[in-house]
Amino acid sequence: MRVSVIVVCAAVFLVLSGVVAIQAHAEGDRLSPLWLLHIQNYPGGISNGVRARADFGVLRAQALSAESSGSASPTAALTIPLDNIQINADSTPPLPQDETSVAFNVANPMNAVAAANDFTGDGFWIGFTRDGGRTWTSIFKDPKTSDGNRCFGSDPSVVYSVRDGAFYLATLCFFFTPISEVQVWKSVDGGATWTDSKKAAIAMTNLGSDGSIDRSVFYDKELLAVDNSPTLPNGAANPHYGRLYVTFIKFHIVFPSGRSDFCPVQLAFTDAIPTSKPSRATWTHVAVVPDAPFADKGPSANQWALPVVDDRGGLDIAYALEDCNTGFDRGFFFTRSTNGGNTFSVPVQIDGPGQFVDNPKRNDLLPDKPFRAPVSPSLAFNPVTKSLSFVYQNNVNRATSGADISYQRSRDYGRTWSDAKTISITATGSPAPNDQFFPWIAADERGRLHAIWFDNRNDPDNRLIETFQAFSADDGATWTNFDISTQPWDGSESFFDCGCFIGDYNGLAASSQVIYPVWTDGRNSPGRPMGDTNIFTNVEIGIFLGS
Repeated sequence: MRVSVIVVCAAVFLVLSGVVAIQAHAEGDRLSPLWLLHIQNYPGGISNGVRARADFGVLRAQALSAESSGSASPTAALTIPLDNIQINADSTPPLPQDETSVAFNVANPMNAVAAANDFTGDGFWIGFTRDGGRTWTSIFKDPKTSDGNRCFGSDPSVVYSVRDGAFYLATLCFFFTPISEVQVWKSVDGGATWTDSKKAAIAMTNLGSDGSIDRSVFYDKELLAVDNSPTLPNGAANPHYGRLYVTFIKFHIVFPSGRSDFCPVQLAFTDAIPTSKPSRATWTHVAVVPDAPFADKGPSANQWALPVVDDRGGLDIAYALEDCNTGFDRGFFFTRSTNGGNTFSVPVQIDGPGQFVDNPKRNDLLPDKPFRAPVSPSLAFNPVTKSLSFVYQNNVNRATSGADISYQRSRDYGRTWSDAKTISITATGSPAPNDQFFPWIAADERGRLHAIWFDNRNDPDNRLIETFQAFSADDGATWTNFDISTQPWDGSESFFDCGCFIGDYNGLAASSQVIYPVWTDGRNSPGRPMGDTNIFTNVEIGIFLGS
């Protein structure tokens, strides 16, 4: 017992001393990553998933683990049976998983893939189901840099390609070195097997062909979209059918302060990722927003670039005007490409004057919570009504109802947007009390809208978290809310010593046959110092068929 304790302590010491050494020399060592300086010196900008990888408690616990092994009217009542299940396998001792993404096989919606950050290792938990979410098989997968070295994965994004009959998963790849990449993996067997980590498709990298690294650049918050329409509304063949799009944020970081002077939306796209060797994929890169310093505010300070493809083959991107060095958001913008992502329209603002207020805390801390809870917007295209739906956390009614979930709609492909309305509501249609955050929205093939978010309404102390789901059968005009949690949980008791990170977003995919709400959940957490979160779903097969 004494020997094993010594070994564990030695492992912790080596991990922590290594990080301390990196941080101590970051001012002068030209091989040190500037993203570390950024997160040390600035409260926001680079996403929380990246920040969490360098947290002192995370490194210590991972070492220990390694040694141990606008008010809307309510609609008619609809009942969703409660059948919560944990869908990830756990490590021993259990360590956190968070930040979920999910997609289903369009040809067989009972087959779906979900993914989440996994702090047991460097990368992800990936789960796949073939029975509509009743049972899941777990896979744990770590990324590797394009030169074959260790890196952390973060911000998983999953989509399904109809043309390719394949699931794709995008990940960041970064470590305590200056390398920064956006990678894509592929599965052609329903999520059971994936691209070898050393053969990933490299959508973007700061590693030059000569081995040099542009340490001034860090890529963050990547999200996927795929064009699944073989024909256009006029019956013509879609020239971009099967095109895979990846949006991300390019942080330009200044040495030696770690300050980011611009952080614009970027895009990479490809028409083919070879199954046998995805690294052979060729990518086109487009600056959706151009590089330009704007003193932490202006067109080149962005985050949350959300891509969807509409029925006309347009690539629609909504994004936040967010400071590069804080988590403060000044508004939401939309731009569209009608030529496969090569050029984009002049951005238009989504939120109307006075209709959106961000949390005033520059580090995204809501009251009574130690973890960050950013605006976490989500965008969906409705294939029936041809409308775009946008949801986000809104603090405009902070004094009366806390943080709410707001909804806006565009019926002209993003040129104009409806006024913001609150969809996190009570049975009477009033804004729900306390805080709601981490929304995600999806439209099914019959045009019904579905959304989920985290909700504190049932706890007078505004701490205990439940997952709520919302449904609209009339293109967002009216909404019904459901509590789909069978047990609340306390986010402050999850994620190691600090309780400081439960992800930045949840996931949701919707078809008429089955709905996949997938969220982070800490109901089984042993509490500090290890902390734990798992990935949960509520099994919802056939519930909305008759609605």
